[in-house]
Amino acid sequence: MTSSALPSVPNLFSYRKYWAQRFGVAPELPMSREEMDNLGWDSCDIILVTGDAYIDHPSFGMALIGRLLEAQGFRVGIISQPDWTSARDFQKLGRPNLFFGVTGGNMDSMVNRYTSDKKIRSNDAYTPDGAAGKRPDRAVNVYSHRCREAYKDVPIIIGGIEASLRRIAHYDYWSDKVRKSVLLDSKADLLVYGNAERQIVEIAHRLANGEAIADLKGIRGTAHFVKQIPEGWIVKDSTHIDTPGAVAPPQNPYQEQPACEVKNTAEPGGEKVIQFDKHLIRNRRAQTVIRLPDYDDVKDDPILYAHASRVMHGETNPGNARPLVQQHGSRLLWINPPPIPLSTKEMDGVFDLPYSRLPHKAYGNANVPAFEMIQHSVNIMRGCFGGCTFCSITEHEGRIIQSRSEDSIIREIEAIRDTSPNFTGHISDLGGPTANMYRLACKDEKIEAACRKPSCVYPGICPNLNTDHTHLIKLYRRARALPGIKKIFIASGLRYDLAVESPEYVRELVKYHVGGYLKIAPEHTEKGPLSKMMKPGMGTYDRFKAMFDKFSKEAGKEQYLIPYFIAAHPGTTDQDMLNLALWLKRNGFRADQVQAFLPSPMSIATAMYHSGKDTLHKVSRTVADIPIPKSVKQRRLHKAFLRYHDPKNWPLLREALKAMGRSDLIGNGKHHLVPSFQPKGTVEPSENKVQRFKTKYTGLDNKRGDKNPRPSGNRNKAGHNKQKSLKKY
Repeated sequence: MTSSALPSVPNLFSYRKYWAQRFGVAPELPMSREEMDNLGWDSCDIILVTGDAYIDHPSFGMALIGRLLEAQGFRVGIISQPDWTSARDFQKLGRPNLFFGVTGGNMDSMVNRYTSDKKIRSNDAYTPDGAAGKRPDRAVNVYSHRCREAYKDVPIIIGGIEASLRRIAHYDYWSDKVRKSVLLDSKADLLVYGNAERQIVEIAHRLANGEAIADLKGIRGTAHFVKQIPEGWIVKDSTHIDTPGAVAPPQNPYQEQPACEVKNTAEPGGEKVIQFDKHLIRNRRAQTVIRLPDYDDVKDDPILYAHASRVMHGETNPGNARPLVQQHGSRLLWINPPPIPLSTKEMDGVFDLPYSRLPHKAYGNANVPAFEMIQHSVNIMRGCFGGCTFCSITEHEGRIIQSRSEDSIIREIEAIRDTSPNFTGHISDLGGPTANMYRLACKDEKIEAACRKPSCVYPGICPNLNTDHTHLIKLYRRARALPGIKKIFIASGLRYDLAVESPEYVRELVKYHVGGYLKIAPEHTEKGPLSKMMKPGMGTYDRFKAMFDKFSKEAGKEQYLIPYFIAAHPGTTDQDMLNLALWLKRNGFRADQVQAFLPSPMSIATAMYHSGKDTLHKVSRTVADIPIPKSVKQRRLHKAFLRYHDPKNWPLLREALKAMGRSDLIGNGKHHLVPSFQPKGTVEPSENKVQRFKTKYTGLDNKRGDKNPRPSGNRNKAGHNKQKSLKKY
């Protein structure tokens, strides 16, 4: 997208460098005063606090932001996985001259620590040797409080996925309530959401030039508090955009008005492009702010929460998004429009920075599982226009694809080949949030800037979307032709509904870049849950599978598709899961691991989960509820259907099939789903075990009839004390 379609912004690398550039480039950003001394630093200008191990690799957010700020001339230190029980670790690099930058890490700290069943995970992929318990729950809040305790007058800026997805009042699955914006709970000065490069560079330079943190208002991709609506702004109530009520929804529920005219015009290449009506972008739009329902209203009213979610998701296109405001008690939260996406040149600049691509030397020979997985992978693009309702990528990175140049990608592959100590010639992935959206975009920049659709590929592929995979095919061919490169795998999620539009791409992928198995994600087989996920139907999967089998046969290879499915997604009934299980059995699939829906903060599907309504359409109390699998028993059942072949699940499935009137599926024939016998050692758990399960995950002791005061999860003394100390957060 060019400057003609979006507001102009300074190039990311056009700022005058800060005076500390004279210290040069650090081999790795320092994590101790000794390292600072070796670099000749008396202090850090910026200190980044993260819940992850520090890996100097562009796939790790703190490394990327740290190296980018270093390239701007700032001295950047890293505090990685500090002991959060006191402020001591937050003081070890001294007082930062400009600000603390705080993130929970590459994952939301709650998602990182708890499964979808709210069980504590036994490991952490972003910690040396996979050790669990190295970061607190709600890490952004805890780290920010400790930074304030360490140096109360230093500005605190929060960012990363955890802050990004909690920037407004949001439903929190783990506490089962709507929480305030993380900016309020963390007591930070400024929140940065989405990809943070533009915001953080502007913030750093403005603070370095003497501006106060309180004066940094209006920066795209940030949220802050205001005392009142600034003069000159028009306030538009959210109910004027999406009135909650029992009305027939338009075809695109996020559209204020029809997005496209009926007429078509032909482009020089013969393609047809639907033109937007120019009156959609009004003269006063740039000075309009949308008022969302107050926190005190949405926290107690799921319908208003769903309404606020719909409006918020309608203001995510940087080409037409307006600021949002939401009252939190006596404070008014102001959320600026999303940041302008990086250009290809800027993307190259970010990924060409001098990363060592290794864990910090302080970890010695410890293994960091996340690093082992991505050390030989290359990120070629950002963003996703798929709009899957359960996914956080679009909310965080946006739906406009930001791609690197082919030359930049090739340079990174060569750097891996030439510098990685254990490289064997295999690139583990060449992708991003999706495998095959590289350099795909709307055919018209003005249309893209005006569009308000939540997805470019649902319910079908938009006629304005360019689906040409030629650039990606060319990249694959050039990359695998490099000397020393034996194999390049494609491990990122594949949008097979896009892939089938380019049979040549599917042939290239299948012939050269599949290692026997290719994972794809239909997510479900039934129309009900698929319509709530905004995913294509199984007809598209069948088309892709036919292509995959055909080209595998042509290549003389025996290769298989491994489909992934989600259990217990909003809109899913027990019958839907039974139908999915029967499909799996007919097609000979036996899933080793299954995924249950986890309501992540701010996603569309989470609004469905909380409200019980289909939030892809207008919501009201008179509109019928959709099925929401919430109970522990039903979620267990839905997961059991995905693993119908596991004897441990047979008792539960037999009970459910009888209740559903499908006893005909119980038996020992090939057409039965589960056998009538139970192998020795896999009998149903005793009543005592069932009672303990209910107590642990519901907090109720049925025998006593009151709340169980005992803490669940890790009950070792140290872990219990840490949890007690964090109750106030």
